[in-house]
Amino acid sequence: MTVVAVAPAPAGHTVSAAKIGDRAIALLVFLGAFVIYEPAPYELLLCVVLFAWLIAGLRINRYILPLVLLFLAFIVGCALSLTQLPDPPSGILYLAVSGLLAVSAMFFAAVIPEAPERRLKLIVKAYTAGAVIAAMVGILGYFGIIPGGEFFTLYGRAKGPFQDPNVFGPFLVLPFVYLVHTILTGRPRDMRWQALFAMVILTAIFLTFSRAAWAMTALALLITTTVAYINQRSGAGRVRIMGYMTAGFLLVIVLVGVMLSLPGTGDLFSQRAQLVQYYDGGEGGRFDRWIQGFIMMLDHPLGIGPLEFGARYFAEDEHNTWLKAFTTYGWLGGVAYVALAIWTVIITVPLLFKPRPWRAVVVCAFAVFIGQLSIHFVIDNDHWRHLFLLYGILWGAYAAERMYMRGSAAMPRVPPVPTFRVALERGPGQALPRPL
Repeated sequence: MTVVAVAPAPAGHTVSAAKIGDRAIALLVFLGAFVIYEPAPYELLLCVVLFAWLIAGLRINRYILPLVLLFLAFIVGCALSLTQLPDPPSGILYLAVSGLLAVSAMFFAAVIPEAPERRLKLIVKAYTAGAVIAAMVGILGYFGIIPGGEFFTLYGRAKGPFQDPNVFGPFLVLPFVYLVHTILTGRPRDMRWQALFAMVILTAIFLTFSRAAWAMTALALLITTTVAYINQRSGAGRVRIMGYMTAGFLLVIVLVGVMLSLPGTGDLFSQRAQLVQYYDGGEGGRFDRWIQGFIMMLDHPLGIGPLEFGARYFAEDEHNTWLKAFTTYGWLGGVAYVALAIWTVIITVPLLFKPRPWRAVVVCAFAVFIGQLSIHFVIDNDHWRHLFLLYGILWGAYAAERMYMRGSAAMPRVPPVPTFRVALERGPGQALPRPL
């Protein structure tokens, strides 16, 4: 391994800069678990972090240019759709939020390749810490154990430190899946706390009574377990995975049974478990609005503007992100988003089977990302912070892989600071660290 330095800075300064950058990323991801009011602390810190990183020299990796360009087209499409509003300035706030979230995805994708193993583990650990606290708040609020517990519920469903149970539930899926993956592939002596945290998060997911969150959890677990089984080289390891999954499935059945035995919970579960709700079918229902909406968009290449679908044309919003990509972001934004989603899947699938130290994070993020794309059909999540974080994680991991696989096999291991640059080269016979 050869280290090439340019204008070296004192070692103490280097370590300090790296730690500050890592802690800023960790705090930013952690604050994503608390979105009671908007702008949330997440957005405020994101602006500060972006400004500081731009001054220090944020570098846009060439491998994430498709992400950057397609998100720019997405935002330009939203800006053009404002021209269709009766009062165009009224949509500027919506445009600003969309733009900031798109930039957040670019930011994470840019900083992850600088130190992929450290940064990806840091992100998922900070995410999990925030999710465990948010889940506990949601559970305690649902059962009225803490004062003002009703503040953390909505329509009899746990919403935790979020505004909506339908956002809170899907937010919790990634840390839950990551904990399960760690249990399946890690050492038995380390799984006690991981199992406890996983059960806390799963309980909160159940109490959100979000059908989207339930479906996401099941789909993400299926994908994660399948990939973990394929990547496990030993027969004993595969048997262990199957045994853990069987035991976990039985434990979930017991947990659900206990939850359903509580007063009021069973009735709400029966109502929410119905595949088609009263507001889905029939004339003017969700499914009918989708058909009419896509037909209507054929005559509106610039879209109809943010929030106009429910305010001007129909009684409810789209509740379909694929449709909303065209109504709110026009043909330009809609095509750009569909292309970005497909492109992200294509570049990530090969990473699931690469023996890299950060593979566990990529596998779980990809599984949840597929879940997010699936619930695009039933919910508007174009302003979900954790969705854009997933885009950043997957494209950042892709950029890190491409940097490693290029001719020189260079992969930066420390974040850049204004006074120096470090490049690592793999020597003959050297191998990457063992994957998780």
